Amino acid sequence: MVHDLKESCIGCLLGTAVGDALGLPYEGIGPRRAARLFPDTGRYHFFFGKGMVSDDTEHACFTAQALIRGRGQADVFEKRLAWSLRWWLLNLPAGTGLATLKATLKLWLGFPPSRSGVFSAGNGPAMRSPIPGVVLGHAPDDLRRFVRASTRITHTDPKAFHGALAVALAAYQSAVEPVLSPARFVEDLTALLAEEPAGEFLELVRQALASVDRHEPVSAFAEQIGSSKGISGYIFHTVPCVLQVWFRYSDNYSGGIQEIISAGGDADSTAAILGGIIGARVGRQGIPEPRVNHLIEWPRSVTWMERLGEAVAASSQGQTGVNSPRYFVPGIPLRNLLFLLVVLFHGFRRLLPPY
Repeated sequence: MVHDLKESCIGCLLGTAVGDALGLPYEGIGPRRAARLFPDTGRYHFFFGKGMVSDDTEHACFTAQALIRGRGQADVFEKRLAWSLRWWLLNLPAGTGLATLKATLKLWLGFPPSRSGVFSAGNGPAMRSPIPGVVLGHAPDDLRRFVRASTRITHTDPKAFHGALAVALAAYQSAVEPVLSPARFVEDLTALLAEEPAGEFLELVRQALASVDRHEPVSAFAEQIGSSKGISGYIFHTVPCVLQVWFRYSDNYSGGIQEIISAGGDADSTAAILGGIIGARVGRQGIPEPRVNHLIEWPRSVTWMERLGEAVAASSQGQTGVNSPRYFVPGIPLRNLLFLLVVLFHGFRRLLPPY
């Protein structure tokens, strides 16, 4: 476990990226088909043994940049994050979630970030939540305020906020607690959601804890809560399953990521969210070096993500003059074109056996 905020921030972002890249080829595939297509969940299958990230990592990085630029002000943070989403959409990303697409179009039409969201309980807010959790978890009121701001830009269903706040709390406790206690996490989450109509969600989290006590794999738990064909993109399926794995693999990045990918479904998002949580605890050194080295991201490279993590930590500690690291912005459309071509290849590949 790392105790240094900088290392936790770097581990959170890189953990998100590696989990995202490992899970991406499995997205939308049931667990049985996934096991036949790509039996080794511990290595990349996206592009000749290399990995690339999806919108899960991109949004996590946008959130980190907004935290730096927001300087502790939730309204400024919200505006900065909204502008990142606007420009992100102009670069034609592949695989954009429907709720996020609609919300970002509303932003371009002039809706303020506080009113741009659509009624949805998808995973978008949860994938943005680990890094705010790491830097703001010590201040529950600030954590609620920033997570709510991040959530409502794209999703207005209260369920999205409940799930996103749970992810943020998990990332914080993962980063700072010497010994993690799932029971204490449930207690703290209950207190954090005390003023919310979150009874259904808290019951699912308790069921996740009970599943851990029964020594069940996450695939069995997913089936129990109505997600038998792979963990769906519904936040009340995704987050309880992520927590169930985190409770069992809190110090084991590789083991946790491989198990949640093997459950199928929205595998890039589940692995990205879990990766951010465990990465905040184990730091860069706890993430397999070959997986970090074989990410072929550009211009938002691994080095850039590390510098972003350093900047988030420095900014949250009150250092002045801290700015988000720059990258070659004109390179993003070229990168997205390559990404789209590879995604299309995988789409055609899935039409072929083994079934």
